[in-house]
Amino acid sequence: MATPHINAPEGAFAKTVLMPGDPLRARFMAEKFLDEPKLVTDVRNVFGYTGLYKGVPVSIMASGMGMPSIGIYSYELYSFYGVENIIRIGSAGSYSADLNVLDVVLADAAFSESSYARVRDGLTATTLYPSPSLNAIILETAKKLGMECHLAKVHSSDVFYGGPGGTQWKDMAEREGVACVEMESFALFHNANALGKHAACLLTISDSLVSHEELNAEDRQNSFLAMMRLALEAAITMG
Repeated sequence: MATPHINAPEGAFAKTVLMPGDPLRARFMAEKFLDEPKLVTDVRNVFGYTGLYKGVPVSIMASGMGMPSIGIYSYELYSFYGVENIIRIGSAGSYSADLNVLDVVLADAAFSESSYARVRDGLTATTLYPSPSLNAIILETAKKLGMECHLAKVHSSDVFYGGPGGTQWKDMAEREGVACVEMESFALFHNANALGKHAACLLTISDSLVSHEELNAEDRQNSFLAMMRLALEAAITMG
């Protein structure tokens, strides 16, 4: 089986897929954490791997940047490859003094101004939600690992660079109650909900709009180890 964007054969993916945005982060994770990792798709250099973590099959595939990209890949994984669970693992910018660089966040809701859900299915809601059961597994796993995992409503934005002065985020944070910003979870949650599947979004704070601290690109790729381990441990709990 192949789709326009994935050239993997049928059965190439595990039931649970971890999705970082960056293809190099997907490769880093597969090589560092998986036993017998196999590259199963590489269309447009969007790498997808399947291997074993503690003896359990797990897949790791890049989503690319933005809602159109994760919308395509998650839809094809859910619809054509039998994937049941997708955990997005990405970076976020903090809107809150309570979320610092390298803090791990689990989204309990995603607000967006995006037209993705409306165009895809006529849904006009501006806030969408992850799978409660998947979030519960991740929180329980974090507790067992002794890890702090912050629950937060996230802003899922179509726009990376803000307007004049770059201060709109302050109004957004206050008006919508969002604690950080990323660019993919709203579309992922919509696809999962529309298709009867499960989705969650784990984030590591890579920069703060409050303190102006930020990580460079290499650190973003290599330093999110706590989030990666949490996602992998949760994945094997799902089987």
